[in-house]
Amino acid sequence: MLKVGLTGGYASGKSFVAAELERLGCFVLRADLIGHAVLEPGGAAYSPTLHAFGPAILAPDHAIDRKKLASVVFENPELLEKLNSFVHPAVIAREDQMIEEYKTRNPQGVAIVEAAILIETGRDRMFDRIILTACDRETQIARGVKRDHLTREQVLARLARQLPLEEKKRHAHYVIDTSGEKQDTLCQVKVIFEALERLAHSNHP
Repeated sequence: MLKVGLTGGYASGKSFVAAELERLGCFVLRADLIGHAVLEPGGAAYSPTLHAFGPAILAPDHAIDRKKLASVVFENPELLEKLNSFVHPAVIAREDQMIEEYKTRNPQGVAIVEAAILIETGRDRMFDRIILTACDRETQIARGVKRDHLTREQVLARLARQLPLEEKKRHAHYVIDTSGEKQDTLCQVKVIFEALERLAHSNHP
């Protein structure tokens, strides 16, 4: 089985590419959705997060209100690091479990983890291949403004906190340029999917 990381900058088309890879037959795990799940009551990160940040982060139904939690940690790097110390190990453990279950069912399959932060944390070394989605800066800004209803300045602030694109490219085996028409992106995805399929069926290094 081939284990692939899919990452990219803010508003660079990761979700679009992930959906197409899933349609083509890959097993796709979305790290942000798993991150939400581990913070739900009964999830691995729920109790330590509640203990660390207190009942003020809870909604009336005792679930963690992610907006309240985000407002607490967003401007405080130390608190964000503390939250990540609960969430990230729980997410990785759940991903590993899901991938092992998939590998048992499909030993020559392609499992893809879509995550915004892979290279920054050194997790890219845990994958057989890395796919990076990329587009020009103005496209990122326009998408961020439209999708997330942010100002240009807010998008630029998000981009400034990310690893530069050129640095990310040095860690990627495949780069998908999503700046153009959707059909062009889909064609690039198909070529990469076929390459991944061949690797999964071979004794890949």
